[in-house]
Order: sequence, then structure tokens, then C-alpha cells
Amino acid sequence: MAERALFIRRRPVASSTGVIERIPKWLNLVPMVVQWVWLGLRYRSLTLPSAANPAITAGGLVGDTKSEYFAAMGPHARSRVAPFALFTADGARSMPQALAAMADAGLAFPVVAKPDLGWCGFGVRRLDDDAVLADYLARYPAGEALMLQRYLDEPGEAGLFYVRRPGEPRGQLLGILLRHYPQVIGDGLHSVGELVAHDPRLRRALAHPREHQCAFDPSHVPAAGEVVRLSLIGSTRVGGRYEDGSTLATDALLTAVEAVARDMPHFHVGRFDVRFATVADLREGRFTIMELNGAGSEAVHAWDPRYSVRQAYAMVFAKQRVLFELGAANRRRGFQPVGALALVRHHLRQQRLIRRYPPSN
Repeated sequence: MAERALFIRRRPVASSTGVIERIPKWLNLVPMVVQWVWLGLRYRSLTLPSAANPAITAGGLVGDTKSEYFAAMGPHARSRVAPFALFTADGARSMPQALAAMADAGLAFPVVAKPDLGWCGFGVRRLDDDAVLADYLARYPAGEALMLQRYLDEPGEAGLFYVRRPGEPRGQLLGILLRHYPQVIGDGLHSVGELVAHDPRLRRALAHPREHQCAFDPSHVPAAGEVVRLSLIGSTRVGGRYEDGSTLATDALLTAVEAVARDMPHFHVGRFDVRFATVADLREGRFTIMELNGAGSEAVHAWDPRYSVRQAYAMVFAKQRVLFELGAANRRRGFQPVGALALVRHHLRQQRLIRRYPPSN
């Protein structure tokens, strides 16, 4: 997959991995868990953030599906979402159903296949024709919901982290994440595989073939200056890079996000994942929504390589405090958080499904 890349930079950024990304995942979580437990004791509930969005499964912490956010949207909010089709997969036998659902939704190839219950881009694939759709369906867990969505070719992708406390007339954007897809720039001498091997961030794009099927030819030698995009998704788990774009926030952008959020019942916190054509479009609130995540959406703009570990954790901790504040406010309004066992069951089911999804690309 070779595409012209989008660069949104206000400073030089090295391709090397940021400090916090080099910390082992389990160790990275320790400070977050410690503060979560402290906040849980302070507010007398470890699961209190699950009440932040009362109309969504567990408030969007875990176990929430993409389709339930869309189902909760009113007409205006739905008009901002990329068209999609939703159906229950049944292996290769669901091919006629998939094509019929695409036709009903006005979709044509290419489309993006997404597990309805997903996380971090697992199982997300671009499908270009009937053959690859049939192959994907054959690998997808039978009996589970699957979404096919219009492929958006706008070069920019952002995560807009929104929060509105109950009773407040207007929300705010706590952060803007800019995703940069994993890519290499050719020098006319080295193959794509060699360029990837020499980049500490991009090596992970080849590291887990069961989870991610590389969408490039490693033997190809790109011309000098040629940009080769390595993945459909921009997650750091496949070598993508996150940049804090919070300085792009404008009143027009907040107004556009607010209009969508207010068209959903009891929605108070989440991240809108959107595509946009230019930075000017984003600042003016011109974007298309791919999906929406609730209380469990990470403040991943903190993973910008320019930030120190201390700065990154400060942003993550601030987001956790907001979640508990929202949960407490909604508890006072009569909404109760889910129990710990229910939260664990949601998590375990989600993790089981992630291991069964076809690899992303």
C-alpha cells in the first residue's frame, strides 16, 4: 500500500520510539493502576468511571461496541459518520449477506472491515474486492457482529477527546491526537524490509504476523523520496506515531464535536476518531467520524515522543481524575456503575475475541 503521507509538524520529530513507548507494557501500567486504585478508594468505587456514559455498556470502559454508539446517535450525529453496514458473520456462508448489507448501505469496494467489539485496531482490514472479503469472512469468528465501513481516503486522522460534565452547558476538548501511519521514505538503494529493519519504531510492523499482516512488499526498493505506507491503521503497535495536536483546537471544531455529542443521550466523555482532508478543514470542524470510544479511550496524545515520562503520566492521570469526577456526578444523579465482576467478564470476552480476529493490515 503506497500512498502520499500527511505530515502535520510544528517541530522536528525523530523516527525513533519515544521514551514511554520503550517501557514494557506491564510496567507502563503500574503507575496507572496505582492511581486508579487510589481514586477508587477515594470515591468508594473502583468501577465508578463506568457510570460516566450511562447509556453505553460499562460507560465505554470495556465491552462496548462500535455500533451502540452509532445506534444512540440522532440524525445530525449520524450524518457525520462514514456509511457502514452491520451484520452477524457466519463464516464464508455470510458472503451473500455481506454483499446485500453493503448494497443496502450504498457501499462499494474498497471497504474497511471492523469487528464490532474491537480494540486498538485488531482485526481491522481494508478489503478491495469479493475475494478478500470472502477470505476475511472465512477467518472471522462465526456468530459475532462485523462492521463494513466506507474507506475514507482523506490523508489526516485525528482523535478528538471530548468531555462535558453533567449540568454544564458546553463541553471541552481535552486533547487532540494526530495519528501518523507507519511509513518509510525510499533512498533508491534499500528495500522496504531493510528500511523497516533499521527503524526501531517500524520493526514492530513485522513483529506479529498473526495480529498484523503487512500490506507491503518487503523486497521492493522505493525510489529516493518515495513514501511507502506500511499499514491501514496508525496504532503504535504496528509502528505508527502519535502526535499531540491540541494546539489545533478552535471554537469551530469544538462546536462541531459538541453538536454530535449533544445528539447522543447521556454522553459525557469519549474520543471521536475522525478523518480530515487538511489541517484547515479540521480546525473548521470539517471531518468524518470513523468511530467513537467512551470512557476507556486512552489519552494517547500523551504518547507524543517529545514528552517525557513524567509529562505523559501527568496527562494520563488527569484523564483518570476526570473519569472519576464524571462517574461521581452521574452517581449523584442516580446512575450506578457496573460491578467489578461484570467489568471483568466484559474484559475477558473482548480479549478472547481479539485473539480470534483475522490479522489487520
